Amino acid sequence: MALRVYLAGPEVFLPTARALGEEKKRIAAEHGFEGVFPLDNEIPDVASRALEAMARAISHGNEALMRSCDLLIANCTPFRGVSMDAGTAFEIGFMRALGRPVLGYSNVAAEHAARVRAVPAHAQAAWDAETRGADIEDFGLAENLMIAIAVLDAGGRFIARDVDPDRVLSDLRGFRDCLALGRRVLGVANS
Repeated sequence: MALRVYLAGPEVFLPTARALGEEKKRIAAEHGFEGVFPLDNEIPDVASRALEAMARAISHGNEALMRSCDLLIANCTPFRGVSMDAGTAFEIGFMRALGRPVLGYSNVAAEHAARVRAVPAHAQAAWDAETRGADIEDFGLAENLMIAIAVLDAGGRFIARDVDPDRVLSDLRGFRDCLALGRRVLGVANS
């Protein structure tokens, strides 16, 4: 039976989410894994649910999917800001709490602190005064230290590279690198 890998990331919000999820699952299979995409979560009676009930069903369903997996690979590419998707960050923490390895990649090579410092002044004006005056976490890491260290402790590497800006969420080279690393982390022999 193939080891299961949960495929976390903001791709679920793209108009091509299902196709991209299927592509990631296909690539995972090439590496000997069964890919599990968050949208694999089957939610019955979607149309009849209130919004909070639907949100709860998605959350609990995805937690069940993660519990069924041996590994998580997260797309930690900045999403709608300087940091990764908040839901993906939760999923990393959830899997770490289960004692499962997590691997991550970003399609933006700049370190987290550099991205925060690069926010233009007109955009910073939207931040409250305390946020504008707050320290910037600077440990030379690709993402917030809690995320980066979770990934580094699991696999020894956080994969970060710059890609075509038109494919920043959908470029899968970092994902492929994580799959190869995942085989080593889980002690799976190359076939």
